[in-house]
Amino acid sequence: MIDPLQQLIGEKISLIFGAGTTLTSLAALAGDASSRRYYRAQLSGAGAPATVIIMDLPAGSALPLSSEELAVFKEVPKELPFLNLHRFLSRIGVHVPKLYGHWENQGIIMLEDLGDIALWDRVQNLPDEEIIAWYRKAIDELLRLQIVGTAQRDDACIAFQQRFDFKLYMWEFEHFIEWGLEKRPGAKIDGTVIDELRKWFSAISEILQNQLPCLNHRDYHSWNLMVRNESLRVIDFQDALLAPPQYDLASLLNDRITDELITPPIEQRLVHYYIDASRALGRTVDADAFIEIYRLSAIQRDLKVVGRFYYLDLVKGKAGYRQFIAPTVRRLARNFANTPQARPILPLLLAQFEAMQ
Repeated sequence: MIDPLQQLIGEKISLIFGAGTTLTSLAALAGDASSRRYYRAQLSGAGAPATVIIMDLPAGSALPLSSEELAVFKEVPKELPFLNLHRFLSRIGVHVPKLYGHWENQGIIMLEDLGDIALWDRVQNLPDEEIIAWYRKAIDELLRLQIVGTAQRDDACIAFQQRFDFKLYMWEFEHFIEWGLEKRPGAKIDGTVIDELRKWFSAISEILQNQLPCLNHRDYHSWNLMVRNESLRVIDFQDALLAPPQYDLASLLNDRITDELITPPIEQRLVHYYIDASRALGRTVDADAFIEIYRLSAIQRDLKVVGRFYYLDLVKGKAGYRQFIAPTVRRLARNFANTPQARPILPLLLAQFEAMQ
């Protein structure tokens, strides 16, 4: 019996690349935190790529296909956010995978195969200067997205219809409170501590909301940057929105186990590289003020991520993300200690996380 998905993909491959091109194999790829599934399709036929990637959309999924907390728009989207962002980012020169075809009503999107080597894989066992060189490439690509993308604003692009505001920042802080504290296995936390945390989180949300926003990827980290011909390609961009420029930079340099290679001295060099490159592109940047918001952005994002990792483990059954909690918590402790506006939060959390002590 022929698998319906395999038959559908085979038909679309012949449609895109010609009747002489056939599907020879289909292999599932390791999943990520989303509900989407991915497959690598092996092709046979002259003039066709050897492989393509198939994005299998969730059964019965309705617009918009984006993260659950961002799925609120003033108007119902007319297309999938992934496709909407792909078109805009391609137009402004951000290096994204080629789009061969899309059939939303049948639940599949066909993309260029960028291979299996992410930025994180590429920099393993390299000397510091080569690691820095690779992350400078990532920053250059980020600045293209942020500066060119913001300058060429297009209101038809869904990213410009949503932004990190007080409500969304607090949604993420509440996600941490719920899953990183209250529902964490074995957790015991006093209600007065929760109340105090909410006061601090509200203050940070106010500060971040008042920053001048620009286009952000929203999940710009070392596992969403694929290495292709010694350059970087950007994936998983469907949740792009407006946010302070520091948000994506904090994501790049403060995610999962990034500290294993991006040590504080290297992080400092890369942050200053971002500042200098921004100035060269015409931005006016006060370094001290920029770094202050960068640290607050890193703290806000890492707190949300701790809650998210527990949620993915406990609710979605994706236990693999739990390994990243301890290194994230250790980084949080360091950033709390180095950030005067957030330093009082550290003693409120010390008793909750052994890795902070």
